[in-house]
Amino acid sequence: QVQLVESGGGLVQAGGSLRLSCAVSGSRFSINNMGWYRQPPGAQRELVATITKIGSTNYADFVEGRFTISRDNTRNTVFLQMNSLRPEDTAVYYCNANDVRAMNFWGKGTLVTVST
Repeated sequence: QVQLVESGGGLVQAGGSLRLSCAVSGSRFSINNMGWYRQPPGAQRELVATITKIGSTNYADFVEGRFTISRDNTRNTVFLQMNSLRPEDTAVYYCNANDVRAMNFWGKGTLVTVST
């Protein structure tokens, strides 16, 4: 059974930084794209950033150069370095991965709270 386990969320003041990690385990197939999504309170889930197996990245417009997604293919782990955090970045952040069969997997989420 494929599991995605996120870590690194928490409470931070505006302007601060957090680093999220997500480890994928249990997959018999190679992991292709990995990414981060978020769901702010009372809103729908939205894309934050994605990264392909060869390291091509894509970011949502609201990132504005503040976040960096990276991955370690040897450990099937994806990271999200978040700097210059704003109160509007408060959300549950979800890790996402898909494999060579195009099967899609989600983590349970980690809460990021940015205080003023």
